[in-house]
Amino acid sequence: MFSQANDILMIAALFDAAAAIAHLACIAIGGSAFRFLGAGERLAREFEAGKIQPILVTILIAFILFSWSVFALSGAGMLGVFPFTKWILIAISMVLITRALAFPLLKSYFPENSMKFWLISSGICFVMGMAHLYGVMTQWDQL
Repeated sequence: MFSQANDILMIAALFDAAAAIAHLACIAIGGSAFRFLGAGERLAREFEAGKIQPILVTILIAFILFSWSVFALSGAGMLGVFPFTKWILIAISMVLITRALAFPLLKSYFPENSMKFWLISSGICFVMGMAHLYGVMTQWDQL
């Protein structure tokens, strides 16, 4: 029987995996996808020019997001509990929540991103972070 915390962590895992897939889609779709997802004009142009750095950065981000998905599934009891799962889920939560709240400080590094991008992406990061945090806190004794 799944608890609400399990369900929340499974939803968090789906969000993580969806974000990873969205990042990989940039490689398949091209510069317009990099722009749409807010990677910035510079990265989109570098990708279009055939440079390897945007591809490597995108694959790294996707790998991190997929690993977060695996840990969320572990916390939900779907894959068995991995070592340090609760601490890793806490760290994931803090990274996502910090990213969500720190957008005013990050804006100057990505001036081509619109306020709409910052509000939407920060809102998504905040919801994802809170889902991970709620899930791990309510599963604390099982992890």
